[in-house]
Amino acid sequence: MNSIFHRTSIREFTDQKVEKEKVELILKAAMAAPSSSNQQPWEFYITENKSTLLELSQCSPYAGCAKKAPMAFVICYREDVPYVECAPLDAAAATENMLLAIDSLGLASVWLSVAPFNERVDQVIKVLSLPNGIHPFAILPCGYPIKIIPQKNRYNPNKIHFLE
Repeated sequence: MNSIFHRTSIREFTDQKVEKEKVELILKAAMAAPSSSNQQPWEFYITENKSTLLELSQCSPYAGCAKKAPMAFVICYREDVPYVECAPLDAAAATENMLLAIDSLGLASVWLSVAPFNERVDQVIKVLSLPNGIHPFAILPCGYPIKIIPQKNRYNPNKIHFLE
């Protein structure tokens, strides 16, 4: 549970390259996520290309940090699954697993939402030349953090409601 209470959104990274072994572990964690009827609709695009990172950084007003990251994951989902309306939820579960894995490996990231914003979706499709039927969901710039920001305690008992 360490990473659950340690992970924060980090937007500044060192230039150190992320090792391929760590990238593979992050992707394994993503694919271990639950999905509706085990449909596993996810597709993952990974880039270290500076030009692509720059273009991805322009896909959202909040994505500027991607241009200086050593790499980024783009989480997508396919529409050719039985429960396509659940595919974004499945992608969200995979994304959270990735963020926890990233933290546990001494790396850092931030969840940059692409979906459900149509203009962001269209831009990412264009930047990555995604095939028809593949929908971008989120961008995770990833790298070694310049500094760690302590997580704030968000526990709020007023949001808990026990039912009889």
